[in-house]
Amino acid sequence: MVDLPVMTSSFIPLISKIHWESIVFQGDDAAVFELLVQPLHEELYKRNDFAFLNDLSPMQQLYLSFDYLRAQAGQGGFIQFLANGYAPLMLNMPEWLKQLGADDMALLIDDVLKVYVLNNEYFKQEISVEDFGKLYEELKEFELLDKRYEEQLMPTLHRMVEYAITHLGEFAELI
Repeated sequence: MVDLPVMTSSFIPLISKIHWESIVFQGDDAAVFELLVQPLHEELYKRNDFAFLNDLSPMQQLYLSFDYLRAQAGQGGFIQFLANGYAPLMLNMPEWLKQLGADDMALLIDDVLKVYVLNNEYFKQEISVEDFGKLYEELKEFELLDKRYEEQLMPTLHRMVEYAITHLGEFAELI
């Protein structure tokens, strides 16, 4: 993992020190990650504007974007993520993931973006429920990408949590 220059954020949530230490002690990467992204989601929902990402550091942007990916890909793979219009959230992910040492996920996201560009006509227009289902039949190349994602999810999440624990000031202030 590379030590990154700290890019400041205008949004640093407050987290209870006792709660933070308890979650970290449990060693549950998903719980630690959720604790870090929950305030980002809350502020995004409050502002109701993705311009909020501009107020975040690159790592906060990565964590929030990656959480959208986890939620969407966890339900319907990359096709669902892309069909719901979230492709722009992936643009900087490969670079940011490489900085964390999550090279396999960075390569995967880059591969997904390449397949997306080659097939973006499927995602340009509004997609009906019926057409959405057909995408899985027509875009079989996403099956392998989804499988790679499932294999890389937990190791990537672990790297992200390790980074956050050692650079907590980029994500939260303990009170």
